[in-house]
Amino acid sequence: MGRKPNRMYRYVTQHAFCRKEYAGGIPPSRITQYNHGNTNGKFDVVMTLRVKERGQLRSQALEAARISSNRYLQKKCGSMGYHLRIRIMPHHILRENKQATGAGADRVSMGMRKAYGTSIGIAARVIPNQKIITVRINKGNVEVAKDALRRASMKIASPCFLEIEKGQEFMT
Repeated sequence: MGRKPNRMYRYVTQHAFCRKEYAGGIPPSRITQYNHGNTNGKFDVVMTLRVKERGQLRSQALEAARISSNRYLQKKCGSMGYHLRIRIMPHHILRENKQATGAGADRVSMGMRKAYGTSIGIAARVIPNQKIITVRINKGNVEVAKDALRRASMKIASPCFLEIEKGQEFMT
């Protein structure tokens, strides 16, 4: 069975559940790395992708945003011309009460009895204006960083906006 659409898990509908010692069989986070590029370099411009609404971001969406922005930055700026950092970590465990379908499912399925659900993934809970991704870059590659963060925002379900934290004088 394939993954359910993200619109089912985008909004915060229940209390937080992040105690992994009580929940067995939790899928691991899809995010493999949180820092890319030159982590110790001096850069002129700092840009941050922030969310506008409260919600949940699945680890698969964060990984897709990381991959798309990192590949674009690496292709345009080289491996040491930027620093990309994912600022949030997914902790909230997503659960689903799977229902049997097909012929005879009414005899097999338990319906809503003991409908706690099984773990299907993890997500990061975000609040408005929370930082998601930060890019540090030199003044010559400002438009590249803007486009990389725009590409990352397309992978995230919640509406996002770009904020320039440092180096606004280099904007065109």
